[in-house]
Amino acid sequence: MSRPPPPLNYIRSFECAARHLSFTLAGKELGYTQAAISTHIRALEQYIGRPLFHRRPRGLALTNLGQAFLPTLRPALAQIDGATEAIVTSWGDNRVILGCPMSLAENWVVRHLVGFSAAHPEIELVVHGTVWESPRDPIADLTITLERDDEPPSEGLRLWSERLSLVCAPGVARSIKSPGDLEAVAKILVLGRQEYWSVFAEALGIERLDLDKGLKTNASNIALEMAANGLGFTVSLAHLTGAYVERGLLEEPFALAPPSPWSYYLVSTGLSRGSAAERLRRWLVAAAAPAGT
Repeated sequence: MSRPPPPLNYIRSFECAARHLSFTLAGKELGYTQAAISTHIRALEQYIGRPLFHRRPRGLALTNLGQAFLPTLRPALAQIDGATEAIVTSWGDNRVILGCPMSLAENWVVRHLVGFSAAHPEIELVVHGTVWESPRDPIADLTITLERDDEPPSEGLRLWSERLSLVCAPGVARSIKSPGDLEAVAKILVLGRQEYWSVFAEALGIERLDLDKGLKTNASNIALEMAANGLGFTVSLAHLTGAYVERGLLEEPFALAPPSPWSYYLVSTGLSRGSAAERLRRWLVAAAAPAGT
């Protein structure tokens, strides 16, 4: 039985090291350490049974075998890269993955994807919902992430200027006559977003609110559901509370919407190839434009 071929990463390490005549530079290009490149080359030499490089104190030089081996590898690797790029591009032209916080997906994104799907029925759209969002979603072509405005993601586009909204169930709203009444009511906090309450209290002229007691959750939509079921008050982003207020599930006891220190950003990832991702990006930017006015 013939031996299996050597791993492709060994072949790539050899080609790159031969091109640079440096294990260090090859490692930088391929994302390996110098030691890893050296290990790949030695393993390939063991597979072949003869050395491919002369290791010299001041650098590398190809052996006669290495010089003969290199020209046959380059077109083969180029063909592999071309085939891979063709598959990725074709896949990207027909499918796009959007990474998005679950709360925004349910309360804003889905409504605007109806029109996108109608306009582009040939595109397979996948929405990857997240709870704790990250601008580096490993599987997404596009990512919407919630970030502080003083720490925006690199190359991220802010979709709109977000505002805050204090909400509760319609029946609970009757217990509030003035801002001072908030001290005694049940508060619902989203972990990691307690700052929302501080910002809203300052806008109401309240020096301090006791946030140690009350219900807590790690998800904005859970907090909104708690409030809609009469468990207390919560402060959330206006683009999340809007759908609840429109359906009469929540009310805003104060006609006040202070600016939020957090906003939504649209980030294109390294997977954003092909026209499908670009079409969705333009659609989302256009849909967000009225929201920013």
